[in-house]
Amino acid sequence: MAAPDASRDDAESPENLPADAPDGVKADAAAAEGSSEHFDAARLGDDVADHPRKDAPRPKDAAEPDDVIHQPEDVPPDTSDESSGEAQRVSADGDEAPIDAEPTTKKRAALIYNPTKVEPEQLRARMAEMAAAAGWAEPLFYETTVDDLGDDSTRAALEEKVDAVVVAGGDGTVRAVAEALTSSGVPLTIVPSGTGNLLARNLNLPLSDTDAMIRATFDGDILPIDTGLARIRRADGEIEEHGFSVMAGIGLDAAMIQNTRDDLKKQVGWVAYVDGAARSLVSAKPFRVMYQLNGHRLHSAKVQSVLFANCGALQGGVALIPDASVADGRLDVAILQPSGVLGWLGVWRSIVWDNSVLRKFRAGRRVLERRKDTSVRYLRGTGIELATSPAQPIELDGDEFGEATRVYTRIVPGGLSVALPKGHDVSSL
Repeated sequence: MAAPDASRDDAESPENLPADAPDGVKADAAAAEGSSEHFDAARLGDDVADHPRKDAPRPKDAAEPDDVIHQPEDVPPDTSDESSGEAQRVSADGDEAPIDAEPTTKKRAALIYNPTKVEPEQLRARMAEMAAAAGWAEPLFYETTVDDLGDDSTRAALEEKVDAVVVAGGDGTVRAVAEALTSSGVPLTIVPSGTGNLLARNLNLPLSDTDAMIRATFDGDILPIDTGLARIRRADGEIEEHGFSVMAGIGLDAAMIQNTRDDLKKQVGWVAYVDGAARSLVSAKPFRVMYQLNGHRLHSAKVQSVLFANCGALQGGVALIPDASVADGRLDVAILQPSGVLGWLGVWRSIVWDNSVLRKFRAGRRVLERRKDTSVRYLRGTGIELATSPAQPIELDGDEFGEATRVYTRIVPGGLSVALPKGHDVSSL
C-alpha cells in the first residue's frame, strides 16, 4: 500500500459562496483553497452531536417519477392509518400485520425483503419452514417500501428482541439493514437478490442458493466483519451520518450512478453503469479536495473521484482495491486523479489489468513494484476526512445520497455480525 501522497497545489479555486452560507460550509470552502486552519476548524471527525433532519423538504419528490427513492430521508414517516412509523410488517400470507408482534419464549428471526427483488410468497414460506424445523418461533416479516429502505424495519425488529435478521434485496436494502444492525450484536443473514450483491460477493457467499443462506440463520457460522460509517455535511450546513457495507464515494463515481438510467438497470443489470459512466465522463471535471488520513498530515489534490472502501471487489471479478479486507479493521481509500485521456487509460489499467490480473502472479507483482503511476493512489487507515467546494455528489453502496462539501468516513471494526453457511471458507477474507 502506497504512502500518503505529497502535498499538491494544482487545483482550481472553489466557486464563490453566498454571504449567508453556513459557517461550516464557508470553512469547507476555505479548506478547499488550502487553509489548514479552516480544515481543522470545521472538522467532522471529532465527536460532534448528531444533527438529524428537522423536516423533510418536498416529500415524495425524491421518488418521482419512477418511485425509486434516491435520498432516503427526503421522504417523511408514513403515519397514515394510525401507523406508528415507516416500518411495514406483514403476516406469513402477506397480509398487513400490527407493527407490535406477539411475545414468544422461543428464538425468533426477522425477514426484511424488497418485494420487487424477490418472490415474496416463496421466500416467506421457506423462511417459516426452516424456522419451524429449527425449533424457532414463526419469523417476523417486513417489506421495504418507498418510505423505508429497510433501516426502520430493522429497528422495529430489534424492538421485538429478535435473535437474527435476514435481508433479501439489492445493495441498497442490504446497506440500510446493515446500518441499523451495526454494533447491535444481532447477526445478519444475506440472501443475495438484485443485480449487485457486492457484500455477498466479497464474502464469497453462494449467490443462487437461497436455502443455504436461510439455513445459515439457524445453524450457520457467525463472523464479525467491519462496517463503514460516513458523516457528511451538506451545502446548507446540515450534518448526517449513514452506514455503508462495501464502499462510499464522492465525485465521478457518484455522478455515474446518478446518470444511470433505472430502466436500463432493470433490463441489463450492473452493465447499465457503463451507460452512466459514458454520460458522466462527457462533463466530468476535476475538483479540488483537502484530505487528511487519521494520524497523517493534510494533503491537497485535484481529483475526479475519491472512494472509501470496506472491501474492494466489484462485479465481474474486478478488484477495485485489491488489498481491501472486510475483516481487517482498516479503511482503504482510492484517489482517482487522471490527467487527460492517457490518465483515464492509466485508471483502467490500474483497476482492470493491474489489480485484477497482474497481482495474481508473482512476476506481475514484480512489474507493479517497479511501475510508478499516479492516476490512482491508494491509502489505508482507520478513517479519513475530506473537504471540497462546491459540493460534490456522494454515493453509499451504489445509492446516490445527494451532494456534500465535507465527508468523514471511518470503519467500525467487527461492527456487524454475519451468518455464513456452516464451514464456509473465510481464509480469503
